[in-house]
Formats: sequence, C-alpha cells, structure tokens
Amino acid sequence: MSITGEPDGAPMKVGLSICDLTAGMHGAIGILAALRHKNETGEGQQVDISMLDVTTALLANQGMNYLATNKQPARLGNNHPNIVPYQVMPASDGFFILSVGNDATWVRFVEVAHRANPDAGAESLLEDPLFKSAVARVTNRAHVTDTCNALTKTQPIKWWLEHLEKASVGCSPIMDLEEVFADPHVKARGMVIEMEHKELDKPARVIASPFKFDKTPVSYRLPPPMLGEHSEKILREVGGYTEQEVADLREAKAI
Repeated sequence: MSITGEPDGAPMKVGLSICDLTAGMHGAIGILAALRHKNETGEGQQVDISMLDVTTALLANQGMNYLATNKQPARLGNNHPNIVPYQVMPASDGFFILSVGNDATWVRFVEVAHRANPDAGAESLLEDPLFKSAVARVTNRAHVTDTCNALTKTQPIKWWLEHLEKASVGCSPIMDLEEVFADPHVKARGMVIEMEHKELDKPARVIASPFKFDKTPVSYRLPPPMLGEHSEKILREVGGYTEQEVADLREAKAI
C-alpha cells in the first residue's frame, strides 16, 4: 500500500483481493510443479505457499528498484515507475490509458498528438532533450506529464483510441463493470455464463473460468450455493457430526 495511491494522498489498497487470488494461483502452480517432480522421481513433497511470500514477490519492478538503489519508491498514482507516459491521460470528455513503452512509440504518439492539434507544437518535443529519450522522460516526469496532458485534452476519448490504435500506440478505454460485461470481446470469450438456480426466479449470472481447453472444457456442474445451503452435509460427511449434533447446532443458530 505504501507504493499505491496518489503522491500526496494516503496509502491505498488495490480494488480487489489480489493477495488472496495470487496466493491461490501460486499454490496451484506449485502443486503442478510438485506433480511433475513426482512423475519424474516417484517422490512427493510438501508445497509451502505463504501469502506474505507471494505478496513480496509481486513487488516486481518496484521491489527490484528498491533493492538496486536502496531508495524508497514514491506513490505515483496511475503512473508507471519506469516509463513515461504510461498512465491515465485526460481527454476532452474523460480519461483513457496511454502506454508509450519505448522511444519509437513516443515518436508515433507525438505524430498523433500533432494531428490532434497542429498548432500545439507537439512535433518540437521530438528534439527537446527533456522528452527525447525514455530516461529523460522519467527524469522529468512532472513536466512531461503536464505537457502530454495538455495535448491529450484537445480531443475526446474516441478520437484518441481510434488514432492511437491505428498508429500502434498502446491505449485503452477505462470501462466500468457494465461496460466490461457488455464488451464484445468479453462476450465472445464466454466470460459470463448463466446457471439455473432452484432458489432464484431467473438464472444466476456468474463470471466464467478463464481456462479454455479444446479437449476438456471446463464443466459447470453446480450454481453458487445459497448461504448455508451445504452446511449440514459438510458437517455430517466431512466433519463427522451426528444428526443430533447437527440439529443442536441448528437450534443454537450456529449454522
């Protein structure tokens, strides 16, 4: 959290349970690696996955920046620590994502920015030493960001996405969840499915698995359970509770 949030704001958490999700993913990867070892050697082993370890590993380039320089990274809001501009940009009617990953892409972005407003002098940035290289743009982050923001504010989001994509400059809209699930690519990938549920008067809409197998497609056998729907079954079949013990828990409102 110390590296997430606006520079002058409070430390900020991410918008979803990233540490829980990635710990589970690393657990699955670790199990697959152990199974591979078992197939090769016949020997099993313990897979030890810590959420602390996984979260530390997720520090990635920010963590390596600190280990290489011993300098605490500052919060950068939506900015990239090693690339500028690679961030949220203002348009005349909202915001979009811009990803200028290298100097060649910077040239193409400036060419698009010149078409957006020929009188703004964008082409002069190609020879300006404060902008000319990736290192210079990071070193002069605040000035570069303010200059680029002034350029992108001259056209609406749709204009930028259309022209940047044609120029092979990384860009993206910023979608809310309604827009995400209505997106034609999300629909084409089958990332929302409907499952009949006995307790609901219409099918439950749920997020699908991202795994796509051509031989063994993911099987969706059961809809999401209602609160406590399987409590008694789990207590009896897994926990070994007797019928009377389960009844006592129910009466005590423990389940």
